[in-house]
Amino acid sequence: MRLRVIAIVAAMLAVVGAGTAQAEPRLALPRPGGVSPVGTATFHFTDTSRADPWVPSQRREMMVTLWYPAQYPGWRPTQYLTQQESKLLVEESGEKALPKDLLTKVRNHSTVDALPQFRRMPLVVLSPGFTLPRATLSSLAEELASRGYVVAGIGHNYEAIATTFPDGHTTQCVACAAKDWVKLVKTRAADVSFVLDRLVGRNPVWGGGQLIDARRIAMIGHSIGGASTAPAMLADRRIRAGAMLDGMYYLPVTGLDRPFLQFGVPVHEPGGTVDPSWDAAWREMTGWKRWITVDGGEHSMFTDQLLLYRQAGVNLPGVEIDPLRGIRVGEAYLTAFLDEHLRGMHQRLLDGPSPRYPEVRFWG
Repeated sequence: MRLRVIAIVAAMLAVVGAGTAQAEPRLALPRPGGVSPVGTATFHFTDTSRADPWVPSQRREMMVTLWYPAQYPGWRPTQYLTQQESKLLVEESGEKALPKDLLTKVRNHSTVDALPQFRRMPLVVLSPGFTLPRATLSSLAEELASRGYVVAGIGHNYEAIATTFPDGHTTQCVACAAKDWVKLVKTRAADVSFVLDRLVGRNPVWGGGQLIDARRIAMIGHSIGGASTAPAMLADRRIRAGAMLDGMYYLPVTGLDRPFLQFGVPVHEPGGTVDPSWDAAWREMTGWKRWITVDGGEHSMFTDQLLLYRQAGVNLPGVEIDPLRGIRVGEAYLTAFLDEHLRGMHQRLLDGPSPRYPEVRFWG
């Protein structure tokens, strides 16, 4: 999927560059549908017990962004990407004449260090796709936070095109050379458990242990992040529910007895020959489960990418679904999934086809 990601970024930036002399397009995320303002907090974590699998001379580090329901908006908007992250993404596109700071200017709907609402809230961990910064799941994160969830987006070090740390240094995608999918999945599962230790363990780093309900935790992953969700659940029973967004299974899921959602595009329909791993994993799951696909869906529809691409005035060949519609469909079903399994609120949307979303197909 890495080449597909780069192609999207390259095409988007090419059109932006062509139109810069007239007016740079305004790139903005959709407004969240919940009632709460959204705050963000960013953390730099180091797991001193593990060597980094991609750079063994270092301990395993990661960046984590929290999105959360705030009492009122803060005064400083959240930056989508740092200057160096934007620069490296632009350079990866191969378009040397384009503005390097383009992706620092994406308008979102969250503010830094806004005062959080003081109540116990469920936690959702997000793991992005391979090569993608954690910010590319910002639309989903803001939506969930506006509806009362704390959301932790993990920046898995050396697995994205660019990850900037608080001291200003930016790492690049060392794992891109190896493309060891099993190693990636196992590494991310370990990363998730470590982040949970920091957020809900003995000495929580945020909220003093009073804001996150450790009994209500879910994980959602996109692409390789989705492939890591079931292994993370099997390794850590604190994760009560999980959703796979258009990834593949690289490890068996035998013994997975908690709620799981397989959510993808038509290539992942039952009996498909491109990726038979969904059929195999489905048979091994013993808990509540749903298998749904989106007609006309595209691998990146669960991220911000296609929407930003469209806002730049470019139509990606082969993309059928409207980008905003894709984001809203994903948000609707993922919110329903979380409300049912973390809040105990039955969601009819998960019972079968809905006239509100005719593009969504249920397979189990």
